[in-house]
Amino acid sequence: MTRKILALFAFIIFISLNINAQELKLLDAKDAVTGASRMEKYIPMLAEKKVGVVANQTSIMDNGTHLVDTLVSQGVNVVKIFTPEHGFRGTAEAGAFVDSGIDEKTGVQIISLYGKNKKPTSEQLQGIDILVFDLQDVGCRFYTYISTMTYIMEAAAENNVPVIVLDRPNPNGFYVDGPVLEKENASFVGMHCVPIVYGLTIGEYALMVNGERWLSDSLQCDLTVIPLGNYDRNAIYKLPVKPSPNLPNWEAVYLYPSLCLFEGTDLGVGRRTKLPFQIYTHPQLDTVNLVDYAHNYLENDKKLNLSWILDARKQLKDDEKFFNNYFIKLVGVSDMQQKIDSAMSEDEIRSSWQDGIDNYQKIREKYLIY
Repeated sequence: MTRKILALFAFIIFISLNINAQELKLLDAKDAVTGASRMEKYIPMLAEKKVGVVANQTSIMDNGTHLVDTLVSQGVNVVKIFTPEHGFRGTAEAGAFVDSGIDEKTGVQIISLYGKNKKPTSEQLQGIDILVFDLQDVGCRFYTYISTMTYIMEAAAENNVPVIVLDRPNPNGFYVDGPVLEKENASFVGMHCVPIVYGLTIGEYALMVNGERWLSDSLQCDLTVIPLGNYDRNAIYKLPVKPSPNLPNWEAVYLYPSLCLFEGTDLGVGRRTKLPFQIYTHPQLDTVNLVDYAHNYLENDKKLNLSWILDARKQLKDDEKFFNNYFIKLVGVSDMQQKIDSAMSEDEIRSSWQDGIDNYQKIREKYLIY
């Protein structure tokens, strides 16, 4: 009888895991309607207003036109464009200084939020009645568009400027994983105490930042989120444009949460190659190509993959420069380097995250739109 019961439980678990795997789909982002394309919901809010727009090359409408061009064609008075890391046209490399200037197509002033200042100044917000935010996030704590959004919301709250966030699909929105950031390790690549993969769209994330009073001095901004239509949270989305120069395709976006940790080590992740964030390399190791891993996404455990960095550390155990000072900022917790160096198993490391994830999930639940 005991063997039969155990066999039944094993069968139920197998079926359950198989069903969960099949629920995850690879979709074209055009299968969802972006907040930007639901113009009837926010254009009336911009009437007779001086509008500032936070945008870059990812701010594309479902019909293929750029948000700024569309707003101008609709008679919206766009007076300033604010642009984050990588610049308005998305050509700047990660960490590269981005200049301010003028958009040649519309003649609108461009203000860089990845140059002298990452947060708009009161002077830069002068003459703006309302801000529209539209950037394509990839769902990772260290991807800096959510940090830019936080600074936008903070500056807006300080200067009594309403903010409209136009929501977009999160291509890594189908799971939550990774250590929750410790406050003492906060930086521009991790401003809030959330896991590496936080499982929210950028609109939901804005609601969480505002609702939990994570802006400075516990401020809250006048926030409106224009939700997506036809959004499926259990999906990997192929984005219509690359969110940044080194995330050129859905494979790179899917692998990014795990591979970006290598940016805090002595290894490379394929920048300036044909496979950025799809390989990892080191002069003493064979190049590891993970494109096939991405294509077999239904067979994966749909979690942050630590096995790659654990294996690399094991092979390079004598490398005293394996970790650099950036690693703690990326991973968000001070003891992760020690855990990896001590050859803790992936399961042991994961168990140390669980309480933090459980507490975060209670917060996250309050802000789910979809």
